[in-house]
Amino acid sequence: MTDQQAVLTWRDGGVPVSDRFDDPYFSLQDGLAETRHVFLAGNGLPERFAPGFHIAELGFGTGLNMLTAWAAWERAGQDTPLRFTSFEAFPMAAEDRARALDAFPELEPWVARFWAGWTGARCDLPTLRLEVIHGDARQTLPAWRGAADAWFLDGFSPAKNPELWQPDLMAEVARHTAPGGTAATYTAAGFVRRGLEAAGFTVERHPGYGRKRHMTRAFLS
Repeated sequence: MTDQQAVLTWRDGGVPVSDRFDDPYFSLQDGLAETRHVFLAGNGLPERFAPGFHIAELGFGTGLNMLTAWAAWERAGQDTPLRFTSFEAFPMAAEDRARALDAFPELEPWVARFWAGWTGARCDLPTLRLEVIHGDARQTLPAWRGAADAWFLDGFSPAKNPELWQPDLMAEVARHTAPGGTAATYTAAGFVRRGLEAAGFTVERHPGYGRKRHMTRAFLS
């Protein structure tokens, strides 16, 4: 599938909402706090950080998750590259991404360096090796040769974007997870949890962020 550009509208002044999936790219309450709660803490980060650590993600979106992880990486004292691979079918236009990230002034030093090194698919910096793989993850993930230590499962709502949460794709996530790796997501939808369990993950339900009562953490033994 050829990647298509994201089409969006803006809510509450600074929150981008996908027209295709009718879902916001991050929490209407505080996207940065949500990322830290769900994807960092949900994967035991930054405590698990070590040289060579590799994060993979379904849904690059605004880049907020990557920037938050990269900032945490450097703040944890890591001075080698964080490896980050994201799979994105509908990339956001640069001007829309810039507008969305303006909502997080705390991340401005990382945003500025990201833009300076960003080629549209890669960003190679002394403390970051980012690759965004464009296209349908159901096709691009099986062809990927990498294995992640932690997964950020951040597709749009399973009710509105079920394709990114199906058991076959969760099996590919597991197949591309390093031994002892983890995954985390904001959703606690039953079919997502069952798909992760069928793929070999041990799945736990944890308190969610904001209005979401629960989220999911998964561990691959």
